[in-house]
Amino acid sequence: MDVSPFDTLAAARALEAAGLPRAQAEAVTETVRKATKEQTANLVTKADLYRALLIQGAGIIAAIGTFAGLSELF
Repeated sequence: MDVSPFDTLAAARALEAAGLPRAQAEAVTETVRKATKEQTANLVTKADLYRALLIQGAGIIAAIGTFAGLSELF
């Protein structure tokens, strides 16, 4: 999941404008893109959190129902 788009072309052009040779600007930009992608690869989305909460809620409701059913037996 890409958290925020990284405009590699704009970054490379900015580095070139600052005086870096094109090959070096492209290498730096690619390195930053890869590092950003690796750091954000395991972030959780809102949908992931919502799904986990639904599953947890269903488990709690099932447990309450089980305990309520067992209490009627005693």
